[in-house]
Amino acid sequence: MTTKVAIIGPGHVGTDLLVKLHRHPGLEPVAVAGTDPDSPGLAMARELGVATTDRGVAGLVELDAFADVAVVLDASTAAAHTEHVAVLAPHERRLVALTPAATTSMVVPSVNLDQLTDGPAVGLVSCSGQAAVPIVHAISGVVAVHYAEVVASIASSSAGQGTRANLDEFTEATRQAIQRIGGARRGKAVTVLNPADPPMAMRVTVLGLVDALDDTRCAAISSSVEAAVTDVAGRVPGYRLKQDVGFRPIERDEPLRTLIGEASREHWEVAVSLEVRGAGDHLGTYAGNLDIMTTAALDVTARLGARDVESEVA
Repeated sequence: MTTKVAIIGPGHVGTDLLVKLHRHPGLEPVAVAGTDPDSPGLAMARELGVATTDRGVAGLVELDAFADVAVVLDASTAAAHTEHVAVLAPHERRLVALTPAATTSMVVPSVNLDQLTDGPAVGLVSCSGQAAVPIVHAISGVVAVHYAEVVASIASSSAGQGTRANLDEFTEATRQAIQRIGGARRGKAVTVLNPADPPMAMRVTVLGLVDALDDTRCAAISSSVEAAVTDVAGRVPGYRLKQDVGFRPIERDEPLRTLIGEASREHWEVAVSLEVRGAGDHLGTYAGNLDIMTTAALDVTARLGARDVESEVA
C-alpha cells in the first residue's frame, strides 16, 4: 500500500524531497504547496504530475489531492510551522517538520526511530543534528559525555531562504538533540555557511569531553562510532569518517570546569570528523545537508505509513 504525501515548501529541501519521493516504492508525492507562483520547485512538481498550490497551507487543504494525503512534510520555516500545525490540526494528518520547530517529539532515525510516538507532529532537528547526534550517542554508549560540541559547515549555495531564516533555531534544536537524544550532559552547536566556490561538501566536527580513557575504552569508542557511521551510511551513502577517531587528554582549566562542572578528574577529548555528500538529486553532491534531512524524512514517513497499515489491519 502506497502512502500519499504532501510537501510544504518547494525550496531546496522540498525539491530534493520531491525527487526522492517520486522514485520511492512505498511513498507517493501527490501535492506540493508554496507561496511563490514562479517557484522552480512548484514547476517541477507540475511536470511530474503532482498537484500544486501557491497559496501555502491554506491552498493545500483545498486541493482535491489532499483528501488522500496521510503525511505532510513541512520544509518551510520554523516560524511558519506553527501556523501549519494549527491549520492542519482539524484535518488529522501526521506532520513531519524538516524545520527546527518545537514539536512533540524529536527524531534521528538511526538512533530513535523505534521510539517514534503517536503524536501529530514529529521534528527532524536539523541537518547538523542528523549528522552529529548518532556520533554523540555512540560515544555516550561507552562513556559518559560531559559536554559535546558540534560544528557543521555547509555550502552557502545549498542553503535556501528557509535554511538561512532558521539558523538560530537550527542551533538550539541541535543543542537540545545532542542532550536529549545523543546523551550528552551539556551541548553546543554551531552552523557555518561556507561560501567556497566551487562548493565544498558538508563537514561536521564532533568534540566530546569525557573522563580519562585507557586503550580499551578508546578502542570501544572507535568501534561504536564506526558502527554508527556504517548505520547512517546505509541511509546516506555519502556519510563517512574523514579520519580516525581522535583522543587526547586535556588540562583541567577554568573553561573546562565551566563546561562540565567538575575539576577533580582527568578529562579527555574525543574528536570525530565527518563528511556528508549527497546523491545529487537536486543540487550537486556537495549538498549532503539536503540528503541527510530528506532521507531522514523518508525513513520517518515510511514508518508512519507502515503504522497506518498495521492499524487498518488490526
